[in-house]
Amino acid sequence: MALWFECKVRYERMAENGVVKKVNEPYLVDALTFTEAEARIIDKITPYISGDFSISAVKKTKISDIFFDDRGDRFYMVKVNFISLDDKSGVEKKSANFMLVQASDFADALKKFEEGMKGTLADYEIASITETPLMDVFPFQLGVMKAGDEKQ
Repeated sequence: MALWFECKVRYERMAENGVVKKVNEPYLVDALTFTEAEARIIDKITPYISGDFSISAVKKTKISDIFFDDRGDRFYMVKVNFISLDDKSGVEKKSANFMLVQASDFADALKKFEEGMKGTLADYEIASITETPLMDVFPFQLGVMKAGDEKQ
């Protein structure tokens, strides 16, 4: 299971009207530790930002799964309640999970989520779907090496 960290990157960006504006944009990276998350976001974001930037925050998220779709340009957080039955008391129990869906709009996010959950045998209900401010998501890719890395 992946651990997802939200990293906020602070830098100055040139707006379309020519004004320089300070921004603090959130990104998501797959990492094992806070230190690795910071190193990965620096590695991923450096080619896209000219000038100085800083990592203003790194925090662990509760995202349990991500449904990617390259055609989507936004990320939606889906709060899902999985429903189970307590064997002893017979009471219905709900456990909340958070999943991220890459989609082009709200309806597409719902569709992509339902497609991703098709094979699931567990009973669930969607508690909420909200658009996130995430700019991009960087999953860990096994076997991808940077220039200068040695093959082990």
